[in-house]
Amino acid sequence: MNRRYDPQSTEEKWQRIWEEQGLFKSHANPNRQKYYVLEMFPYPSGKIHMGHVRNYSIGDVVARYKRMRGWNVIHPMGWDAFGMPAENAAIQHGVHPARWTYENIAVMKKQLSRMGFSYDWDREVTTCDPAYYRWEQWLFLKMYEKGLAYQKTSFVNWCVKCQTVLANEQVESGCCWRCGEEVTQKEMPGWFFKITHYTEDLLEYCEKLPGWPERVLTMQRNWIGRSVGATIHFPFWDREGFIPVFTTRQDTVFGATFMTLAPEHPLTLELSKGTPQEKEVQEFVERIKKQDKIKRTSDDYEKEGIFIGAYCRNPLTGMKMPIFAGNFVLLEYGTGAVMAVPTHDQRDFYFAKKFGLDLVVVVQPPQKPSLDAQTMTEAYTEDGILVNSERFNGMTSEEAREAIAQHLEERGLGKKSINYRLRDWGISRQRYWGAPIPIIFCPHCGTVPVPEKDLPVILPQDVRLTGLGDSPLAHAPSFVNAPCPGCGKPARRETDTMDTFVESSWYFERFCSPREDRGMFNREEVKYWMPVDQYIGGIEHAILHLLYSRFYTRVLRDFGLLDFPEPFTNLLTQGMVVKETHHCSKDGFLYPEEVTNNLTCVKCGAPVQVGRTEKMSKSKKNVVDPDFLVQKYGADTVRLFCLFASPPEKDLEWSEQGVEGSYRFLHRVWRLVEDWAEVLKSGTASPSQAPLPENLRSLRRKIHGTIKRVTEDIENRFHFNTAISAVMELVNSLYQMEGKRGDPDPQTAGVMREAVETVIVLLSPFVPHICEELWNFLGHPQSVSKEPWPRFDENAIRDEEVLLVVQVNGKLRSRVTVGVHASEAEVKQAVLANERVREVLQGQPVKKFVWVPKKLVNLVV
Repeated sequence: MNRRYDPQSTEEKWQRIWEEQGLFKSHANPNRQKYYVLEMFPYPSGKIHMGHVRNYSIGDVVARYKRMRGWNVIHPMGWDAFGMPAENAAIQHGVHPARWTYENIAVMKKQLSRMGFSYDWDREVTTCDPAYYRWEQWLFLKMYEKGLAYQKTSFVNWCVKCQTVLANEQVESGCCWRCGEEVTQKEMPGWFFKITHYTEDLLEYCEKLPGWPERVLTMQRNWIGRSVGATIHFPFWDREGFIPVFTTRQDTVFGATFMTLAPEHPLTLELSKGTPQEKEVQEFVERIKKQDKIKRTSDDYEKEGIFIGAYCRNPLTGMKMPIFAGNFVLLEYGTGAVMAVPTHDQRDFYFAKKFGLDLVVVVQPPQKPSLDAQTMTEAYTEDGILVNSERFNGMTSEEAREAIAQHLEERGLGKKSINYRLRDWGISRQRYWGAPIPIIFCPHCGTVPVPEKDLPVILPQDVRLTGLGDSPLAHAPSFVNAPCPGCGKPARRETDTMDTFVESSWYFERFCSPREDRGMFNREEVKYWMPVDQYIGGIEHAILHLLYSRFYTRVLRDFGLLDFPEPFTNLLTQGMVVKETHHCSKDGFLYPEEVTNNLTCVKCGAPVQVGRTEKMSKSKKNVVDPDFLVQKYGADTVRLFCLFASPPEKDLEWSEQGVEGSYRFLHRVWRLVEDWAEVLKSGTASPSQAPLPENLRSLRRKIHGTIKRVTEDIENRFHFNTAISAVMELVNSLYQMEGKRGDPDPQTAGVMREAVETVIVLLSPFVPHICEELWNFLGHPQSVSKEPWPRFDENAIRDEEVLLVVQVNGKLRSRVTVGVHASEAEVKQAVLANERVREVLQGQPVKKFVWVPKKLVNLVV
């Protein structure tokens, strides 16, 4: 080739060729087996980051590999385009969210193309396009008809700064996941999807997803939160009615000495009315509403409570039980009320001690010593034998749970029941940049769905965004004022928009037929391509996005649009890209260039602390710009580092040395082809029929052993790092071969060409650009992407090696591996080349060479 490796010109050249040839376009073909590989599509925030690069590099390897294995691959990309950042940018910079979004999409699409990802861009979708969201509005209407979409008033997580509702999963440590501000509780009407209709089905199928990581399935099971127990009715002490309580420990009901309600429970304020405690209870409720719900239930969080001035009766003991409100009880779990058994629940124990409440032991451990309520220092929470429980004394806890539940049912005081942690999905957002909810409120007709013929309900462009108050759409007369579809009189549109997770719950189906204008998607196309065979994304979406997508798929199935229940057959959750941080006590986090070699701050001279590796973040100034890396090293180097430095499921620790090492390796591959150019041009990759000498037989073993390793590492485990390592080992072996110059031996030329072509083909899914260039140099007219994936030759890799013991003057000195068919000369050459043998001989001539085939060698000196 006689030219140096220039990644920029090489990569741009082949990206043009791929686009001109439409190499990655996909079409349904019933005669071919399909493979759908999909990475979670990005939010168009402005520029891609290294997390994107890693995620999409993983998916691209899978897509390219599967194409070479003969699959009909679909590998689409699009944009999760609605969301608060666009609206916030509009408020801060005076740019309309649509313009901000589409400008960012143009930048990010160019970046993704520059990385060489093999996307079928003809399938691109953008969720803020009315052609996309009209169909989720259509499905909303269908769900509304079936009662799967409904409106109710509830307490919601409210971010004051973002002025919007947040799902529980969007609240992190009591703060908004977007802006970091403290989240409060607010009661307001909103729209919900009835995901609880599918609770059992969602849970059951967690056992039918063998291609999902167990960690993710566990998170989904825990979020659904199935609990088997009983609902018990605790009658009010001085009024009609009762408080229903769900418990999994009905065996301890005889030890219930007080009741605790969630502060948000309607009875908390209702029962305190007219009591001396009324004002204090109101203040307590308002204060607890601001606390993080997850923290409230943690063991190390302070347990706060207040007596609300009312009592209830233990239905089995008749005991008068004071009713408290406690910050550790959540309205979302069970009935929002807890029967407190302080001797057998640690939180209740702490609470009872704090407020001086009664303790009654009702479960004794099977082994001595017995528990004494007066001397207990902590609750006994295990199963045991019942005491102080009347007719149930002497039963085990397991027996008593069944017997007491039955007894409650017989007396009309409760029943066996199953409770779930999962709650319906609140989709209302008080923001502009989202899909409008297709509902009209009429003073005469009430809540009226928008007729299908009037879809889509399009977001107006003439909206003033201030970031203050309720939804901006509420102040856009051209949007909010609309005639009632029923009576034609003046009415008002719903001004909430849908949660952006609605868009991401079905985009994978839309990719199958992105231009379909007669429905959400073409059913035949979806039937061919879906479900997704390999889905790739971050563990942070293990609950929210994945659970909603599973729910949405079931809704579409029940409406007859799909014939499968699960959208993703296999799931890979890749780790984060992490990098060390630098922190100055005066100036905060610093960029690496703001730190001297002596670890002092260039701004103020103060010492700089090198922190632990953390997820790349602009706020911590430990980000690395992919554009800079591509410009300096090329996209192939960036891809190779991301794939080689760590297994996909583990965190990737950033390393400048690692990037340099990847860059050097690609240069080695380039030089290898250049050095052997004459030989490679003269040889063919088909092995000679004549017997090969041992060095070439050994090389063929290495070639086909590498094919086997790389194939298994990609196919079975996605261990791209070890696959790349295997190719590196083969490259090292090729550098040890002799015969680069002069007239080539035909056998050497043939085996070397086989070896080099194998290196290029095996590396092509990882670093496609350089491989295309080298493949083309070797005289192949078509893209290496169209080359069939190589198959390993079992005969070549069959165990043809033997381990020989090496003695010097009868003493064991080393061991060497040689081929079973190696000649005496070849064995002697291998033994004398052994480093340990050379150290022992120290240049002494060998007087006698004794070789016992397949066993040992003895050198006499």
